[in-house]
Amino acid sequence: MSDDLIFLMGKYPARLPAGLRYARNHMWCRADGGRLRFGFAAYAVRLMQDVYFLDWCVNAGDAVALKQQIGNIETSKAVADLFAPIAGTIEAFNTELLKDPSGINVDCYGPGWLFEMTGDSEALMDGPAYHDYLAATWESTQRLIK
Repeated sequence: MSDDLIFLMGKYPARLPAGLRYARNHMWCRADGGRLRFGFAAYAVRLMQDVYFLDWCVNAGDAVALKQQIGNIETSKAVADLFAPIAGTIEAFNTELLKDPSGINVDCYGPGWLFEMTGDSEALMDGPAYHDYLAATWESTQRLIK
């Protein structure tokens, strides 16, 4: 925990755990037993606020391309499409979130994970690079959310 980074979104902190990799679509990635587990970074959860609905338009076992639409999400702020953070094969979904997606809001780095896949995560950013990316885009993000 001591190596975690904090990105301040105004007065609200978004924790970026050390050891994770991050995609530009604000998903984190953790290697987990030969698979890559993905979830929303705290930054994304803070922007989305409450998650009401989550649905997938691909199935476990499907090969997906980078930036291919894989699902949809409804939050208190918007309804949006979800896209694959890397190319690879979807291996499993967190089925608990389909019943109750509030786990994303409660612990996005734990039980609130989204899906697991196999693929190459090397193109994803490490924590410091993701922090820099957030800093570089924060001003334009603030204009979009106002």
